[in-house]
Formats: sequence, C-alpha cells, structure tokens
Amino acid sequence: MNASTIPARALSCSPRANGNSDKLAALFARGFAEAGGNIEVTLMRQYEVRPCVSCYRCQHDPNGWCFLEGTDRSAPLFSMLHEAPALFFAAPVFFYHLPAMFKAFIDRGQSYWLRREAGDPRLLSLPRRTAWVALVAGRKKGEHIFDGSLLTLRYFLAAFNITLAEPLLLAGYDGPDDIANDPATCARVLEYGGNAARAMFDGQAMAVNL
Repeated sequence: MNASTIPARALSCSPRANGNSDKLAALFARGFAEAGGNIEVTLMRQYEVRPCVSCYRCQHDPNGWCFLEGTDRSAPLFSMLHEAPALFFAAPVFFYHLPAMFKAFIDRGQSYWLRREAGDPRLLSLPRRTAWVALVAGRKKGEHIFDGSLLTLRYFLAAFNITLAEPLLLAGYDGPDDIANDPATCARVLEYGGNAARAMFDGQAMAVNL
C-alpha cells in the first residue's frame, strides 16, 4: 500500500462502549480530518488480545515472534503501529494506570522490544512518527494520576520509532457522558486533532526536503 493512502489511527482503549474514550477518539478524528488528514477510529475492545505469559519464547524464536500472535487478534493492532503515519490513543485511568486490556496489548510488545534491542532491521527502519494521547481520570486531583500511564506508553511506543506528543490530560471526568457534555473540552480535543494533522504534514514536508 502506498504510504499516502495509509490512514492515521485513533484508538479508543477503554472497555466501556460509548464512554469518554470513544468520544475523545471521535473528536480527535474529526479535528484531524477537518485539518485535511486521513484517519480511522479503532475500538481496541473489539480485538481479543491474550496476555503475555513471560515465557520468553520470542527471545529464542529465529524470527523473534510471539507464539501467541496467531491465537488472538493482536496482529492487526501491531500492524497499525508499524504502518500508521500518526496515532492517537484515548484511554481512561484505572487505579493510576491504563485499563487491563490496553496493558495486555502493551505487554505483548515485549517481543518487538527484544527484536529492536537485537538490531532487527524491520523495526530500526520504521519511520519516526508521533503519537498523540488523551488520558481521562475520574478523580479531580492527584499529583501522579497520569505518570504511570505516560511512562509506560513512552517506552512501549519507542520500540516502533514512535514518540509521544504533549499529552492531553483530563481529570474529573467519570460518567460516560462527561466529556460529551463539556463543550470547552470538546473544543480542546478538536483543536488537538487539528494540530496533530498539521504537525504530521509539516513533518512529512521536512522529510521530503532533507
């Protein structure tokens, strides 16, 4: 597929349907598209991902593959990390971290991290890209509510040559319609999506000129 036809991806990473994360993904995608970007929304809960069992078989496999990869639907999600020109993650914070299904997917990235550390040219040759993220917490205050999630995301995505943009951190939104009922926050997310699209275009232009 020609790189210009590959859409950016907005992933809602919440187990709750039609809640704040879904709304954030939809708003980001709308802002991104209104700025001229090509983007698709993906609901992570629709993809079964089996958890890593820390067996390290991937370390001994000749190609570094996880033996679980053919037993669930993690492969399409990892393909997005390889192919998408830009990404957006929307997720709630549960007990100061990401929800279980999202963390299971992240843990399955161990095989990719090991391959990159071993110098896998397929991973090392991936273009440098940016991931935008919005995290939403029910608590209205707390000094370190988002710290664990951001640290995990930063190191997970590094294996795919993806760096985190400045995140959008939203505290005090618990009910499923809280984001939708806050026009000011909706406007911020739309702007965030538009800025992401413009940043992606600027980055592509710089890459062409180098």
